[in-house]
Amino acid sequence: MTRTDVLEAEAPRDTVGLRQLASRHALLPLRIFLGVTFVYAGLDKLTDSAFLSASGDGSIGDLMRGVRDTSAVPALVDLSLNSPVGFAVALAIGEILVGLGTLVGLLTRVAALGGALIALSLWLTVSWAVTPYYYGNDLVYLMAWIPLILAGAPYLSLDSVIRSRLSRRTA
Repeated sequence: MTRTDVLEAEAPRDTVGLRQLASRHALLPLRIFLGVTFVYAGLDKLTDSAFLSASGDGSIGDLMRGVRDTSAVPALVDLSLNSPVGFAVALAIGEILVGLGTLVGLLTRVAALGGALIALSLWLTVSWAVTPYYYGNDLVYLMAWIPLILAGAPYLSLDSVIRSRLSRRTA
């Protein structure tokens, strides 16, 4: 008998059920946080006329030109500077789609991979020069997406509803 078996045998039945429920839904707070944050970030970009400009205070163009020489991948910054407004719109739409997919749990692993790629690209460009490294939030977002890439959204998600219906059809 393992230590967990002993503890569960000694614990009141309600406690065991609560532990199992908490374990089953452990990633839900992370899904909600990342989903809401990415939807908000995308909407914030789309509704900020200063950000959606090629130049000027607060513009995506000035931001990217400002980080170009300190980024880990200047070629990625140069690519965004070919069409800064188009890049900003694509980034915002990507964030919204990733956030919505994560919130409703639809293609969760794909959405999480998209979120991780967005966070990775922002870390390698915008926040690469932040020191110490733990002050930059993009690396933290990158790490936060990894559990959802690995586990998906097995509960309280459209993925689980679809999986359940497909398994009933094949049974």
